[in-house]
Amino acid sequence: MAGLGADMMRIVRRNKLVGFWAAEKLALAGENAKTYSDDLAMAALDVERSNILAIIRRDFDAAGVIQSDEDILAVMTVCWLEAGKPTKGSDCSDSALLHIARNLMQGS
Repeated sequence: MAGLGADMMRIVRRNKLVGFWAAEKLALAGENAKTYSDDLAMAALDVERSNILAIIRRDFDAAGVIQSDEDILAVMTVCWLEAGKPTKGSDCSDSALLHIARNLMQGS
């Protein structure tokens, strides 16, 4: 994934984290959970499949998983914050933004 911008890499990481959460809700385990998560991560790179809320909603509805869009979006937000945790090569502005976002989430 060399050459992807920091924002796109963060979206890919977020989608992967959300994918593992959704896989658990769909009762997927092991390699099936990893494959589902990887597919959602790669969806970030495909304009036609980039709406992971719609993908998860479709999959949940087909499997009879009861989860509101608001709940899914909340998980996506938490995963976005997790995906933005400082990694090697990030700067202090990334850390400050993450800290502000967490404080806003806790206050709501």
